[in-house]
Amino acid sequence: MNASEAGREDGAAVPFRTGAIAVLGRPNVGKSTLVNALVGQKVSITANKPQTTRHRVLGVANRPGAQLLLVDTPGLHAERKRALDRQLNRAARGAVEGIDATLLVVEAGRWSEADEVALEVAAQAGVPVVLAVNKIDRLKDKSRLLPYLGKVGPLHAFAAVVPISAEKGSGIDALVAELVRLLPERPAEYPEDEPTDRSERFLASELIREQVLRQLHQELPYSAAVVIERWEEGAGGERVEIGATILVERDAQKGIVVGAQGSRIKAIGTAARKGLIDLLGRPVRLELWCRVRSGWSDDEAAVARFGYGD
Repeated sequence: MNASEAGREDGAAVPFRTGAIAVLGRPNVGKSTLVNALVGQKVSITANKPQTTRHRVLGVANRPGAQLLLVDTPGLHAERKRALDRQLNRAARGAVEGIDATLLVVEAGRWSEADEVALEVAAQAGVPVVLAVNKIDRLKDKSRLLPYLGKVGPLHAFAAVVPISAEKGSGIDALVAELVRLLPERPAEYPEDEPTDRSERFLASELIREQVLRQLHQELPYSAAVVIERWEEGAGGERVEIGATILVERDAQKGIVVGAQGSRIKAIGTAARKGLIDLLGRPVRLELWCRVRSGWSDDEAAVARFGYGD
């Protein structure tokens, strides 16, 4: 049976369902972790840091009788001080165009002004909204969950409210069932072996940025960016050589990225290379540089030039 066919044991045909679902929420609420869990592999990078996701990324989740086209979005900010923040909000708001449902992700036990902004965007889309209450495994006092659900449930006419843990996989099947019933009857749009619409080059730059965020964490502001400068494939595509630049905004940040005698950037490259080999399925030679581009995150032209115009 292929991705466009479905059936029941009694032989009766079951209509196949396919639809686009915008995944919205404030920064660092677990949207990318959830999208990866639904897709079954990494299509969005993750880190314990706000603004890890900066692009709209499509993740294709295949289930018996259905294909969910999950649009992972940057976290919505209540404040939009810099050009980068404004562009990320535009990207998130633009993701609700032409969708069939919205998946609003919140953190169990928390509700902030940024959550209000995300709910507003979801509601304005004019399509059913499913509320995923994430990180239930992190609630130390489990008795807080029911009162919290009673608080957030009435905030909107949600199509469903589903407690989940994207990291642990709890509640994922129930969430999928609620989303599938909202999708239109339509054939699959992507082959089953195509988990995203993004290019290998894009995914490679994101894997490198993921390691920058994970290894430097509190030491480096999230305004670091990664630009692929060189991509060369050997004869027969058996090997890939990649050259990439890590962009920062100040000389002091460059020193942090490079580290003593280049030790930090070497560690970033080693970890990123492992992810690239898994992604590309072949040997990878990775060369990294770090350069300063002062004030790029508050420069509209630079934000667009570094790939944040989509």
